Amino acid sequence: MKRFDAIIFDMDGVIVDSEPRHERAFREIFHELGYGENHGIHFPDYIGRSDRALWLDFIEKHRPPQPLEELLAAKQNRLIEILRREQPIFPGLPELLEKLAPHYRLAVASGSNHPVIDEVLAMKQLRRFFSAVASTQDVGKTKPAPDVFLHAARLLGVPSARCCVIEDSAAGVAAARAAGMEVIAITNSLPREQLADATHIVDSYAEIERLLVPPPAGKTAEPAGATPAFPVAASATPTRHPLM
Repeated sequence: MKRFDAIIFDMDGVIVDSEPRHERAFREIFHELGYGENHGIHFPDYIGRSDRALWLDFIEKHRPPQPLEELLAAKQNRLIEILRREQPIFPGLPELLEKLAPHYRLAVASGSNHPVIDEVLAMKQLRRFFSAVASTQDVGKTKPAPDVFLHAARLLGVPSARCCVIEDSAAGVAAARAAGMEVIAITNSLPREQLADATHIVDSYAEIERLLVPPPAGKTAEPAGATPAFPVAASATPTRHPLM
């Protein structure tokens, strides 16, 4: 029977409702650059991918005078302003982390850069739950490459096969599968049919809780007909790595 020692969370679209705010930040920068709605970018194609991937395509289309690093910084700074102002952590996410933390090592593996991750994890004191934080900034390859999930597993000291990933994007699901990990996909950003390669597809954090949080001692795990939960690791309270 499959058992997990660690749960690895994507950030954008899983921890924080940032996908529409990424788009808003890009649109504001495009407008300031003078492109308005003539930017030629189809934003759904970039869900789960990095800012760099989008900007490289934009540069290929338009050849703007600004260098890539300047464009990256402008959009990142705008996004941080929006997130800081709106604090859009998904309802139910902090409570889920509280319930998972006694049973698993937790990590973040995100396509966002560390300054954005740090800003998000400062909200509602979420950083205290995570033993490791990985960014595609650390590994150089973006999802659907598996590198960021493999890096998170190494930071945790947990084999890939004993990690379960929480994702919201098709690219993230593909990356986790390529890393040899099982995936729970939540429909925060995409419909179910675009997440079909995930191990489980859910519509709420309560469903993730039912899949991953063990029942209290002496209580039956699931009522008849319910979706079976993933079994947890034999050790109920794994040794936590110090916060990074």
